[in-house]
Amino acid sequence: MSAPDRRRGRRPGTRTGARPARARTPKGRVRVGERFEAEVGPVAHGGHCVARLDARAGEDAGRVVFVRHALPGEQVVLVVTEGSDGDRFWRGDAVEVRTPSADRVEAPCPYAGPGLCGGCDLQHVALPAQRDLKAAVVREQLARLAGLDVDVTVEAVPGDDEGLRWRTRHHYVDLPGGRRGMRVHRSHEVVEVEDCLLDAHRPPSYDVGPHTFAVADGGFWQVHPGAPGVLVESVLAALAPRSGERALDLYAGVGLFGRFLADAVGDTELVSLVEADAEAARLSSENVPGAEVHAGPVEQVLATGAAPEVDLVVLDPPRTGARRVVVEQVVARGPRAVAYVACDPAALARDVATFAGLGYELRSLRALDLFPMTHHVECVALLERSG
Repeated sequence: MSAPDRRRGRRPGTRTGARPARARTPKGRVRVGERFEAEVGPVAHGGHCVARLDARAGEDAGRVVFVRHALPGEQVVLVVTEGSDGDRFWRGDAVEVRTPSADRVEAPCPYAGPGLCGGCDLQHVALPAQRDLKAAVVREQLARLAGLDVDVTVEAVPGDDEGLRWRTRHHYVDLPGGRRGMRVHRSHEVVEVEDCLLDAHRPPSYDVGPHTFAVADGGFWQVHPGAPGVLVESVLAALAPRSGERALDLYAGVGLFGRFLADAVGDTELVSLVEADAEAARLSSENVPGAEVHAGPVEQVLATGAAPEVDLVVLDPPRTGARRVVVEQVVARGPRAVAYVACDPAALARDVATFAGLGYELRSLRALDLFPMTHHVECVALLERSG
């Protein structure tokens, strides 16, 4: 979400430094820029809805288009932004809404829209409806990839202002003359900005409950101010740690979950942490004094036999998920409960399916709106042995 430099008299959407994001060989005639009328179908993972061109599109009838800036059920005019005759699907933007959804609102930021800043996907959607759309995506991914029918509600998290001003870390593109910008969706084009309405204009707090965490400059920390607290609360509620249990914190970062697990089990020496980033691993030793900390890729560290038997596991993998090799190594340690913190519902669903094949079932799921105005959603899933 971006803004131009109004002091220079630029209008919303003024761009600089334009160049294509991806060099790809077109599969036949390029259709970028062509306009079609369509009825918008269901929301899909990735910040868009699925539309299928009807008979009005002539020879293109039946073509699937992933459309941004639209809502299910709307009649829109879309412009193709990526696609050629040989592609399985096209991408497009809704540039005119003929029949708007009742959930459509005017975007609070003038730089959110077709061809403008790509930082936000859902500014045109009322905030409660945003959460309903995210819940639908999580349900669909779990159904399609894990074969599960799960009731999902995406919860608001304290700390933002009606979905705005929650990014405590924000990165702009530096432009000549001290100006700054944000990139267009799936592009290197830059929209000049004055202010992003997601920017909290304050640094993150590293205080969570009774603990203060050491974090490296530029090191990972949740950007929503309410995220660390609500994630810790969710993980502890799911695992229900008992005094004396052994705990393993994977993809541990600087030890957020490890610190609170140590409190819950009563002894930091009962907690092991694994983190690939050497500096973060060093800081986790400082943040969770007395814990066993391993620096290195999770799959490699677990393969060495670290923490061979544990009662509890926290998994907080990157967007790609833990994947089978890590899931198998977790299951081999026989935990009674696994808390999986996921920033991507597709990766979560794939890993949940792997766990199920190895005897661990999804028992509960909490979905949190840590990224309002975007399509992203955070989930905390509890997996326990079947039966």
